Amino acid sequence: MRGVSAGGMSVAAACGMTERMESAQQVELARAAVPLDGTSWPYERFLDAVGDARFVLLGEATHGTHEFYRERARITKYLIENKGFDAVAVEADWPDAHRVHRFIQRRGSDKTPDDALASFKRFPTWMWRNRDVRDFVGWLRLNAPEVAFYGLDLYSLHASIEVVLAYLEKVDPDGAKRAKDRYSCFEHFGLDTDTYAHAAGLGLAPSCEVEVTQQLIEMRERARELVQRSGDEGDELYFEAEMNVRLVKAAEEYYRSMLRGSVITWNLRDGHMADTLEAVSHHLERRLGRPAKIVVWEHNSHLGDARATEMGEAGELNVGQLVRERHGRDAFLVGFTTYEGTVTAAADWGGKHLTIAVRPAMQGSHELLLHSFVQSIGVENVILLPGKSGRLPDVLREERLERAIGVVYRPLTERASHWFHAKMADQFDALIHIDRTSAVEPLVKREPRESEDLPETYPSAL
Repeated sequence: MRGVSAGGMSVAAACGMTERMESAQQVELARAAVPLDGTSWPYERFLDAVGDARFVLLGEATHGTHEFYRERARITKYLIENKGFDAVAVEADWPDAHRVHRFIQRRGSDKTPDDALASFKRFPTWMWRNRDVRDFVGWLRLNAPEVAFYGLDLYSLHASIEVVLAYLEKVDPDGAKRAKDRYSCFEHFGLDTDTYAHAAGLGLAPSCEVEVTQQLIEMRERARELVQRSGDEGDELYFEAEMNVRLVKAAEEYYRSMLRGSVITWNLRDGHMADTLEAVSHHLERRLGRPAKIVVWEHNSHLGDARATEMGEAGELNVGQLVRERHGRDAFLVGFTTYEGTVTAAADWGGKHLTIAVRPAMQGSHELLLHSFVQSIGVENVILLPGKSGRLPDVLREERLERAIGVVYRPLTERASHWFHAKMADQFDALIHIDRTSAVEPLVKREPRESEDLPETYPSAL
């Protein structure tokens, strides 16, 4: 597939650059590139590349870049309007995202997008309480209120327990008592999941593994009965409750395993997110009577196939890898990169958010290669789309450095803290490069210093 400009001319021809190219690598990139110039044309070509894929995974190279959020929103709108996508699933906890879900579908009590996002109270609030997400949520409510909005992450242990108990108290008071007795296991540790992680992980106190497993088993065994007791929204209300029961079980295992190493906890977390995506897909399929179409928003590190990275070589898996393994060509993975700019991030865990300058990309990186390419063709931003082979250019299959900035950014230790080796053409099906980016604008001006649970994205920052 040859990249074209807004006027329909190939990048190479539009810039008169084919003869002037200094390397075959740049020619190869030019054939795949579509200038991202603010018109609808690039996304028409993007939709062609997506084809019939049912899972479109949209990444980000940082958790605090305005342009990444903006372009993900634009793409998602196109997918909803032109491809009939049914849901958006994001790197956030289920209870917080479900409040947004109810707002979009006009079933909650919130009146504005700001209200609907108010449950995102824990560090880092700017991931979801920012101007770009607010505008996108408002658009969904006005233009696509049938679209679902779900969270895939697992940090909301105590908040999820509250949701489960509130549900059971309404439909099954006796079941609520049993659930409360089981979940009281966590009361020995207060609201501090860090304390539970150390006590249970080191064997200093009994874990709550048996109790959370029993609760999940009981909910599933009594699913039909509970749905019938739940009234007009029975299936949806039960689904929300069961997803929170699943989350409590996954979070308990995650925290209990923290001291066993980062690979184990990473795999538990990404495995839970991938399994939650599967559960959401099956739930929507039952409701719609057809296979569901879902857009996923997460960091590149979660959505780019881990097998193409040095983390994969160390034993880590991720959502992108699992979705590809389970769904093959029904999955379409999109990565984002930048060369330099600014980012909203914290200097340390739990710290206030700052606008931090992003250093120019390092030598030997994919980002520097793409920076040199866009400079050579006289554009700032491009989408790189797969060719007839269904793959990105071979030049991006070479192993180079790739940058990942999470909720913490440490420029002084950038190489060790934020760079890893990867083969981008094997990670992603398409790539969006925005050469100079700017910091996302938080809706909350100050970060909370304390939180109910460990910070979101702990301990990986991604």
